Amino acid sequence: MDQTEFKNILLEQDRLISACGVEVWVGMEPTFTRRFANPAQWLSEALGDEKLTYAYMLLNEVYQRQPGGIVLHTLGRQYGGEALARWSIGYYQARHGQFVWDTPGDPCLDIMGPLLPAQDAATRDLSAVGTSELERFWEALTQGLNQTAWTATAFKVDIELGHRILFRSDNRAPLVDVDENSHLARPSVHAQKIPHDGLTDDLALQGDFLLCLGWRTVTVSQHQRDCVVIELPAIGDVDVFIRLLRCIAESAKQAGVDNVYLQGFPPPVDDSVSWTTITPDPAVIEINQAPASNAADFFDIAALYYGAADKVGLCPYRLHYNGVVSDSGGGGQFTLGGAQPLSSPFFRYPRLLPRLVRYVNAHPAFSYWFAPPSIGSSSQSPRCDEGVSESFNELSLALDQLEVSDSPDPGFIWRSLNPFLVDPSGNPHRSELNIEKLWNPYLPGRGCLGLVEFRAFRMSRSPQCAAAIAVLLRSVVTMLCRENKTPELVAHGSRLHDEYALPLFLRQDLLQVFNDLEDCGLQLHDEIKRILLQEPVRHIGRAEFHGCIVELEQALEFWPLIGDVASQEHGGSRLVDASTTRLQITLRSASHHPSQLDGWEVWVEGYRAPLSQVQDQHGPVKVCALRYRHFMPDFGLHPGIAARNNITFVLTHRGLSDALQVRYFEWHPQGLAYPGLPQDLEDAAQRRAQRFVAQVISLKDCEPVKEPDKAALTPYCLDLRRLL
Repeated sequence: MDQTEFKNILLEQDRLISACGVEVWVGMEPTFTRRFANPAQWLSEALGDEKLTYAYMLLNEVYQRQPGGIVLHTLGRQYGGEALARWSIGYYQARHGQFVWDTPGDPCLDIMGPLLPAQDAATRDLSAVGTSELERFWEALTQGLNQTAWTATAFKVDIELGHRILFRSDNRAPLVDVDENSHLARPSVHAQKIPHDGLTDDLALQGDFLLCLGWRTVTVSQHQRDCVVIELPAIGDVDVFIRLLRCIAESAKQAGVDNVYLQGFPPPVDDSVSWTTITPDPAVIEINQAPASNAADFFDIAALYYGAADKVGLCPYRLHYNGVVSDSGGGGQFTLGGAQPLSSPFFRYPRLLPRLVRYVNAHPAFSYWFAPPSIGSSSQSPRCDEGVSESFNELSLALDQLEVSDSPDPGFIWRSLNPFLVDPSGNPHRSELNIEKLWNPYLPGRGCLGLVEFRAFRMSRSPQCAAAIAVLLRSVVTMLCRENKTPELVAHGSRLHDEYALPLFLRQDLLQVFNDLEDCGLQLHDEIKRILLQEPVRHIGRAEFHGCIVELEQALEFWPLIGDVASQEHGGSRLVDASTTRLQITLRSASHHPSQLDGWEVWVEGYRAPLSQVQDQHGPVKVCALRYRHFMPDFGLHPGIAARNNITFVLTHRGLSDALQVRYFEWHPQGLAYPGLPQDLEDAAQRRAQRFVAQVISLKDCEPVKEPDKAALTPYCLDLRRLL
């Protein structure tokens, strides 16, 4: 299906939601990596010189495809142990044509001609050329600000970016004395750590805006360019910010300045502008994609950045030597909200968030089907029922309280649920439903945005996959604005990590969500459902034997944390034991007749595996899971349990003298080295298929079967680690 056909499907889904009168904006945080690269910055580390270069390459490609925006260099996140905040490069655009930025250019984008080769600063005579150009621009900008009916005062301080301008946009004189106030000689925000209480601009809070100007040589991929630098204050009003940008552009033209490097505080954002940032994260480059009011626009934005990333050699997934497909190594979270904080659907419909918490709790497919490999209580997106049981019980009371509250305000909604939507350490950022930006007064500048982040999503392999998920989430939120589909929290108990570790049951759960939407008049297009059901690559192999079809799929595993949560709280990641894996075996009749499954058994190393007969969308099926250690970790749990490089099981029937032996290899069946990483998804699929080997054998060659110890059994799984 081409992009035009797919876009038409999205437009139809948008019309269904629009007809309900519900407005839901959706954003995403896609992450990209260099899948053939081996340096630590593309495998585990957050920072690295290559990442900054690729970020500029990606943004330059976006600029070429969609010019007219402004490049702003602001501050990213700062984690414990990091001296400064990580870099963040943003692209600021008008949604409705309020402005078009064509000059001055950003020196880090190769849009004004070739960059100059690196050379000694002295040979360029920065003091003569740079100071003259900076002075002209400084004077022109001061004059330009005063001509806008604002009040501006120019002065100098003996510090980096020492040419300064203090201005107000309300026709009042500055409230601070230029000769006495120490805030006017403040260092760059890029040169100091972000305070524990967040990044704030004390001058801007009282209406005094400080511009800090200087002359700098910026380096991009071993090339250098000299330019004027302007550090922007924290301006909260979009109109004021745009007027300032126009004044900067006009002043640059008057002073003959071709390149300006804009840095400082993040810009103000509302529904009239879009703001997308690129930042580093462990193993990936993360894009905080500007939100869209509908799925069709969301797809356009996603396609723009996916396409630009592909053009510069960045990929949304990794292919491992043995053909396993994983995400980029980052994540692909989605964020829902409104055009403005107070127009968020979570405030316009105060019952929505409690209903959403219960609905997600009732449907583990939201938690696990699209999730990255690490799931469970130690992951980056634990469910509300994967923590302390007492907290889960109290959450039920909090939800009931919100249901009976008469028009609860945003602060009350946030205070009611914030203590419960957290991970086991109490961190609200690492929660499946993250509401730290809903109405959080303790997160300065970005806490009261009316947003809910869905974190249990791996990086989507394509913009189509991302758009399908956006449709699903927008539709579910719209449904819950109108109907309360799940009135009570569901206590899944041990079923959660047993039954819902299997793709079979997660698919069934997702199909139930599809049915709920259809009952509400928000039916999903078949293509959207197809993409959602096929997004994770879990199929391993399939074989048929005497009318019985056996299929092997990768199931999910819940990796335990090594150590305690609190000691690892301030790091970018946590140490877990990922050495255990789980496989799902399903049997179904080629004729789809229930009786055709009678008598079939699966034997694993002489033990009878527990087969449960259930019904899925295609008919009756028998299912079980195998759990085992598939590699020996350098640091992990259970040092006495050996790793297995293959699993062998036998499909038998009491009326047959032969059997089907299936061997699944973790690596090449002959133990050979692969020639390199797979070139593409098709090459990876061939390597996975090669590791699934099925052959007919005589039942006489099978060892006698016995029942496994009860300790090795759960209703749907045989734990091979417990077979002594």
